[in-house]
Amino acid sequence: MDSSRPPRVRDLRASDADRERVAAVLGEALADGRITLEEHAERTAAAYAARTLGELTGLTTDLAPEESQPILVDDRPVSVVFGRTRREGRWVVPVRLPLVALFGTVELDLREAVLQRRHIVLDSLLVAGRVRLLVPDGVHVTVTGRSALTARDLRTRPEQDGPTVEVGGTLIFGSISARAPKRTLRDRARARLPRRRP
Repeated sequence: MDSSRPPRVRDLRASDADRERVAAVLGEALADGRITLEEHAERTAAAYAARTLGELTGLTTDLAPEESQPILVDDRPVSVVFGRTRREGRWVVPVRLPLVALFGTVELDLREAVLQRRHIVLDSLLVAGRVRLLVPDGVHVTVTGRSALTARDLRTRPEQDGPTVEVGGTLIFGSISARAPKRTLRDRARARLPRRRP
């Protein structure tokens, strides 16, 4: 096995939080009468026994539309033409994600996302379009693509050893923006306190 190749998106290990997300959707489906008590028991047992994200996703596909799934395992390109599309919640970002925005807007919320590697490339084709990124603290966002008349507005709080999201490809007459979520007053106060040494 080639250890330099990342695992398939579906083969990434699931966390306890991922299992709980799926169990919550199953509980709602039982309460609504969309699945029987027996189905609920079977699917919940399978959720807590699941080792990979791919095993979890199959348990709720018939219970909610794609955008409402507790976990989205999808390495298809993100594309929009004259409109807007958004990915958010718990989703897996592959090592290289093709992205197309032609006179439209792509919004990627990475705050709860699983990065397949610590260096992710958004392989973009942007023509009079916009890419909006919402990233957690610690993430670097860099723009390396060939660009012409493309605005950049990167307001993130990267850390030295944090993961990197690279926006590459071809960027023409568009805009790239990246934001870290607003900090609460408590978060700002903590950031100013000196760190204790262990």
